[in-house]
Amino acid sequence: MEKEQFFEDYVTGEARRTLGRTITETDFVVHAGHTGDFFPHHMDAEFCARSAFGQRIAHGTMTFAIGVGLTATQINPRAFTYGYERLRFPTPVHIGDTIHTVVTIGRTEPDAKRPGYGRVVEITETKKQDGSTAMYCEHVLLVERREAAE
Repeated sequence: MEKEQFFEDYVTGEARRTLGRTITETDFVVHAGHTGDFFPHHMDAEFCARSAFGQRIAHGTMTFAIGVGLTATQINPRAFTYGYERLRFPTPVHIGDTIHTVVTIGRTEPDAKRPGYGRVVEITETKKQDGSTAMYCEHVLLVERREAAE
């Protein structure tokens, strides 16, 4: 869905929640193949049974990719990703967990280098079915202003 928003249209505190997605064995195997990360924490059930986690844990990069991918439901032709900051994985994701992502406008600020743009920081939290946060990051967008700042 396209939703055109200029920098001035973003409202701090406004939030949206994505649909959920259940993590599967196939997700683990495919992600390991894509990244080359076959560490036992993700792929060896016996190894993990003896660990503090008790079972296999999802790759952080997979949790990030799926969690952020769930947010790709709106296309804003006036904005583009500048990057991600403060990436953390406070709670592990396991096979069978269902995750969803909540995106909240955290702050807006002028962009000193680009007078025709402002920065919008989206607080991006991927949560498990029990409400715990599996992934947190700040998604920084560069968003076109209606009129260039003076």
